[in-house]
Amino acid sequence: MKIGVAREVKKREYRVALTPAGALELVHRGHEVLVEEGAGEGSGYADAAYQAVGARIEAVDDVWAGAELLLKVKEPVAAEYGRLREGLTLFTYLHIAANEPLTRALLDAGITAIAYETVENDRHQLPLLAPMSEVAGRLAPQMGAWSLEKAHGGRGILLGGVPGVPPAKVVILGGGVVGLNSAIIALGMQADVWVLEKSVERMRDLEIALDGRVTLAMSNRLQIEEVLADADMVIGAVLVPGAIAPKLVTREMLGLMRPGSVLVDVAIDQGGCFETSHATTHDDPVFEVDGIVHYCVANMPGAVPVTSTKALTNVTLPYVEALADRGVSRAVADDPALARGVNVVAGKITYEAVAQAHGLDYTPLTDAL
Repeated sequence: MKIGVAREVKKREYRVALTPAGALELVHRGHEVLVEEGAGEGSGYADAAYQAVGARIEAVDDVWAGAELLLKVKEPVAAEYGRLREGLTLFTYLHIAANEPLTRALLDAGITAIAYETVENDRHQLPLLAPMSEVAGRLAPQMGAWSLEKAHGGRGILLGGVPGVPPAKVVILGGGVVGLNSAIIALGMQADVWVLEKSVERMRDLEIALDGRVTLAMSNRLQIEEVLADADMVIGAVLVPGAIAPKLVTREMLGLMRPGSVLVDVAIDQGGCFETSHATTHDDPVFEVDGIVHYCVANMPGAVPVTSTKALTNVTLPYVEALADRGVSRAVADDPALARGVNVVAGKITYEAVAQAHGLDYTPLTDAL
């Protein structure tokens, strides 16, 4: 199979979907690997590193036109919609429940689109989302601490305080992979950490994992309103796989918070879990609404591409190998987790939450294939 690796064009996105080590594995399995010029530079991989393992370096037009399976990190942007075509299988993060223009572009192109973030095993784990959730979770307190600095619009609070001055209070909404990793880093920065979670079983796991050092509370509207009043930082870490994130903090609730407090919306790829959120970039990461600082960068892991690329390709490569070796139809038939990743096939939406988000028809994957 011809496997293409596209260079990311989203602003300040430095990750690449395949390392030279991954390219070598695919070449040894008898596949052709076409890597766009400069695709790996942001993650520290020169074109020569790919050529050394048998991959070909090609211009952007040749990669998109020649690939049967195209690997990316982020969803196609508007400038790339014209490159989508029937017969191409795209494997990347899509988050299309929050992106109707991209959804319609995929449908119109007749493409097969498989989303990393909806590949889900029988234990309801998301193996291809997990490493980036870990990275984003660990970045969230770091970027929130930066946003709390007075020069960036924040209250001027040091997360860990000093002897005689209390630490900042960090509230994390959601105790999944993002929430756990955010708590680990916030605790390491010596903040006063609260985690709000809906599952009692998950709270028991967090109690053990975090050695009882955080305050755990049931997540509901009243509890959220109570903790907002003295929170210095709120990290939105909720996820409904493949669907739009629930709005847990409304604009009205911002009035409960102290001016200069910070909201970090890690759920922004899925539309955000704060009503006042909108996606920002690494160039212009924060904005203010009603005196509250919002950090809503949509590709947080792109800030640390060397770490992120390695973490991502560690988990995606086995699925890429399966798709390349067996083709899409057989690969998804053999692996229910990969089948759940298929969002669009030949002009049909095959992921129900995406269809519901846009009011479009849903077609079961078995019918579409």
